[in-house]
Amino acid sequence: MALVVLLRGVNVGGHRSFRPSLLAQALRRFDVVNIGAAGTFVVRRPGSRRQLHAALLRRVPDATRIVFCEGRDLLRLERDDPFGFKPASPGIVRFMSVLTGYGRTRPMLPVMLPSTGDWLVRVVALRDRLVFGEYRRHMRTIAYLGQLDALFGVPVTTRNWNTVRTILRVLNGDKSSER
Repeated sequence: MALVVLLRGVNVGGHRSFRPSLLAQALRRFDVVNIGAAGTFVVRRPGSRRQLHAALLRRVPDATRIVFCEGRDLLRLERDDPFGFKPASPGIVRFMSVLTGYGRTRPMLPVMLPSTGDWLVRVVALRDRLVFGEYRRHMRTIAYLGQLDALFGVPVTTRNWNTVRTILRVLNGDKSSER
């Protein structure tokens, strides 16, 4: 089964930037599909996870965290969508974060950040290592997304829900989704 690889700590404001399309090309023996510019990949022939991990480490900037997610875990989202079928309200962006491990804490959900006043980030569901939420488009939102690490007790890496949908299309074999 395919793996999804998410990189944390690359392409942030030009710091530790690299070109994901070149990484996908260098790893073509694993049949890697690059999704966007944030370090998101579908690996259709992962083979040994150890070999894949070693190949990634040789080609990503130092201090980059590599997070693996089983493709089958994401495919379950098609039948068990944490947001339901209702579209997001205007100005609201849905996201999925992946815990890099099993955290020390499991907060009661939903969690609103900030905890008083109008929320900017709202966590609505947690399934194994997958966290689902929404955020409002606001300049302070990124700071609240950064608090998810402390909330769950491990580093997380976050992707927009549109990126998750693209991952699902690639996992389902839609060649037109490949960028």
